[in-house]
Amino acid sequence: MDHSQQTQSVAQTRLLAIIAFLLVAFALRQTYPVTMPLAAAFVVIAAVWPVKPWLQRYVPETLSNIGTILALLAVLAAFAGAISFSVAQIGQAFGENSEKLQQLYERVSAWVQSWGGSLGGFGGYGRMIDFAQQALTSVYNIIAYIGVIGVLVAFGLPEVTLLRKKIGQQLGGNERRELVDAVDSTAVRIRQYLWVTTLTSAITAAATLVWSLVLGLDLALVWALLNFLLNYIPVIGNIIGILPPTLYAIMQFDGWVTAAVAFIGFAIIQIVISNFIAPTLQGQRLSLTPMAVIVSLSVWTWIWGIAGALIAVPLTSALIILCKHFPSVRWIATLLSGDQAESAASPEESEMAARRSA
Repeated sequence: MDHSQQTQSVAQTRLLAIIAFLLVAFALRQTYPVTMPLAAAFVVIAAVWPVKPWLQRYVPETLSNIGTILALLAVLAAFAGAISFSVAQIGQAFGENSEKLQQLYERVSAWVQSWGGSLGGFGGYGRMIDFAQQALTSVYNIIAYIGVIGVLVAFGLPEVTLLRKKIGQQLGGNERRELVDAVDSTAVRIRQYLWVTTLTSAITAAATLVWSLVLGLDLALVWALLNFLLNYIPVIGNIIGILPPTLYAIMQFDGWVTAAVAFIGFAIIQIVISNFIAPTLQGQRLSLTPMAVIVSLSVWTWIWGIAGALIAVPLTSALIILCKHFPSVRWIATLLSGDQAESAASPEESEMAARRSA
């Protein structure tokens, strides 16, 4: 095969890969009630798996499974409770100040019109309220699905060890090692991402709480909890976390000066944590370029809505690692992963590499 034919063959292969991706994305979007909980359960199992072998050092395997599942259910229940509490408190706060909110909208709309623009036109405020209600409905749907995810994890976690044994029986040595290595590397990256995100979320929440108390802003704990939760959504979550407390500051203090100070403070918190603290803790090992993060966030949000945004980064990172292990789709990993990611390895991955070479 000459060079031109080889180039044409590669182009056809990549075109087919793109078509297959679009078909799979559409299928995932249409099967949201089934595929989203399964994907989220995979992420959760990868995150909590180290708890099981740690417990197994001290108790029998059955008790370690039960302990891991109970710990996981407690975390999921706390997460669902935090979402429900935040949404209820924010909805109540803005509902009690609905007249002030409408007046604020009318003032902003008049200002935009003075510059020749338009803020939604006739009925814009009503459409804004409808959009907010739809967003709240989506959030409550996620809370309902958290229970489904918990059930899937509770049944799936004990099967992980058995599944690895079945893979070893069905596949040859090289194939088994390639697949197991890919899955293990994926699990390590997911755990690393969730650990760093949880830590930075806690830092963001603490800084938001302190700044709200300094300003005398009501519902300081609610704004802190909201930013803790939204920090799990890259980029968009950081932006959204600034808006509700700033809008509430305008209504509480009846002016723009304190609200502007609040906005600047919240923005500085998000910028510093997102651009300096998080990358330092992450260690540049997530294998995603900034553009890949934005693209993955857009794609997974289109597929699964808010739930897709929550798990977009770990899922995309998992796909990149899997693509690296198979030559036919390795170009996808090269396209999306950062150069620095190749040279950095976490301690868990170094330990796995040492075991493989032994």
